[in-house]
This record gives sequence, structure tokens and C-alpha cells, in this order.
Amino acid sequence: MGQPDSEETERSPLPPGQRQQRGWPVTHYGPVPKFRVERWEFRVFGATADGGKHCWTHEDFSALPYETVVGDLHCVSKFSMRDVEWGGVPARTILELAPPADEVSHVMVWAEYGFSSNLRLADFTDSRTLFATHRAGELLTAEHGFPVRLVVPHLYAWKGPKWVRGVEYMTADRRGFWEERGYHNLGDPWREQRYSYQEQPGDGPEL
Repeated sequence: MGQPDSEETERSPLPPGQRQQRGWPVTHYGPVPKFRVERWEFRVFGATADGGKHCWTHEDFSALPYETVVGDLHCVSKFSMRDVEWGGVPARTILELAPPADEVSHVMVWAEYGFSSNLRLADFTDSRTLFATHRAGELLTAEHGFPVRLVVPHLYAWKGPKWVRGVEYMTADRRGFWEERGYHNLGDPWREQRYSYQEQPGDGPEL
């Protein structure tokens, strides 16, 4: 019997049903939006602590504190990219600058064309959740989400939309785009939470 690959033994195992991906496939629904800097705005709204809406232009958003995290990307189509270096604005920075009300339990992350993905507040506040602008030190390409995509390494990649435009604070859960169309409401790859038929009581709102 052969010995396991040394690189594989040093790395953490993949979630069940996933395979290692060497490149970075382009996967998305719909066309790639055109970026117009003069029209671009990042908004935080909904149940904010002060009841108001908070907005950043692209220039202002780009000036926010920049950090890097290393995290995997697990696509529900069963490929995984390991140990990816992402750079951008931590979700916790947005939470500090635009605090949610005490009763907020979930967020909806909104992207171009009305695309959305819901997250529990605990997932959004994770230390590695990042509004990514860079990968491996290079600006994201348009096909991969430029100017901003959300990265939530501990969940399936659909929970991190490309072309993000804002965050809505919510006091109750509400399903996002793919969650309304049969994807699991929570999306934990380690529990292989791919589809809504796998949901247990309490995993999400009724479809």
C-alpha cells in the first residue's frame, strides 16, 4: 500500500463529498455586472443601532482597514480550494462602524441584480468573514467578484456572494436567493448541508 501524499497529510481533511481543486473555476448565475465607480455604494441598513443607513463610496470603502485571512473555499458543486489568501475589509469592521441593534440575529448580504444570501449573525461576526477585494495580493477580477465579494470560509461558497453592495441587519431569519430555490439555509460543508430537503427543525424559515 502506498504512502499518503505528504502535502495532504499536513493539511486538514476536506469536508465530506468535496474534492481538491487546483485552479479557480468561474461560477455564477447571470451576467457579470459592469462596475461604475461613480454609482457604486456600499450600504448597511435595516435594524441598525441608530436606526439610520450607513453608506460608503468606493473610495471610502477602499480606505477602510485592510486585513488578510487564509481560508478555504468550498463550492456546493463539490470542489474545494484550500488555504486561499484573501484580503479586504473584515466584517467586524463594518459591525463596529455601523453597529446592529441588540435584537439583530441575522443579516442579508445583498449583491448586484438583487442577489442575496442570508447568514446568522454568529457566522457574519466570525473572525475570518471578510469583504474581499483581493486574492493572493491581487485585485479580484470582474468574473470573481470585483470590486467586493464576501468570503465566509467555514460555510459553502454561495453564502459569500460576488459583487456585494450592502448588508441588511435583520431581527428574524429570511431566506436569500439560493436558499429560496432549494439550497440549505445554513450551508455548513462539514455537515454537508447542501439542500433544503436536508434541513432539520429550526434550521430555517419554512419554504
